[in-house]
Amino acid sequence: MPPHTNPALEKRFLLSLALTLAILIAEVLGGFWTSSLALLSDAAHVFMDVFALGLSYLALRLSDLPADDRHTYGFHRLEVIAALINGVTLGAIAIEIFTESWHRWFNPQPVKSAEMLVIAVIGLVVNLVVAFVLGGHEHDHDHEGEDGAEAHEEAEDLNVRSAFLHVVGDAVSSVGVIVAAGVIWFTGWEWVDPLMSVFIGIIIVLSSWRVLKSSLHILIEGVPEHLSVEKIGASMAGVPGVLDVHDLHVWSICSGHVALSAHVVTADQTIADSNGIMAELKARLRQFGIEHTTIQFECAACGQGISLCR
Repeated sequence: MPPHTNPALEKRFLLSLALTLAILIAEVLGGFWTSSLALLSDAAHVFMDVFALGLSYLALRLSDLPADDRHTYGFHRLEVIAALINGVTLGAIAIEIFTESWHRWFNPQPVKSAEMLVIAVIGLVVNLVVAFVLGGHEHDHDHEGEDGAEAHEEAEDLNVRSAFLHVVGDAVSSVGVIVAAGVIWFTGWEWVDPLMSVFIGIIIVLSSWRVLKSSLHILIEGVPEHLSVEKIGASMAGVPGVLDVHDLHVWSICSGHVALSAHVVTADQTIADSNGIMAELKARLRQFGIEHTTIQFECAACGQGISLCR
């Protein structure tokens, strides 16, 4: 299977990693300086951004390795594993934030709200820049027609999406810190600081769930969420010369590579005579964004799997 990384995407990851690391240093120092749990919670989220971006970049590089006799599909699944690890670490950091917020609620500490506000605004601006850098990666892909483009867009790399969600979630967290800093500055309500930390933790949990759900769906060989087996089977059955389609399976090697296997019943004919049917089947499957296919021709149904269409 061909690699699906590209130099432009790797450069985006490196730039995003550098910017996010700068935010991390600023928010850690600022969090201890201002005694703000919300800012430190945001810094913890940023640390996970750095971890996620670094892990995702490493996975991109490793997934580009060629297939060998022990790994015939190559190493594309490393991207999904990286996304799974990112989702787990997001959940772990959320639990830690909830615990610290609970303690801080009963033991409030003075917060330097003005300094906290300035640091949070800087963090928000840089986060938006990083989100823009990562979010523009889809323009690096070439699309071949409307249907194929839509399928490819839906099959956007899970690895890239998990890193993007980290950054977007942190940008929302920065907005929360700004709000908390403003409220504390004008009212002196320091309990807003741990309360906003809980809000940040909830955002992290939601991001974690989305990434875990998508990565686990791929690891258990689920049908890609943007595809319908029924529609694919009906399209295949509509090819002239196809009498039946059964034992149809669609799954993802990783979020950018969809694979399919199926049994197709045709009239008794030579291999040369069936080439036209095969070409049309592959052409229709490419409209769904499916390139890697294994199609078995039969003169009579073998009895395996379920017949989708007759």
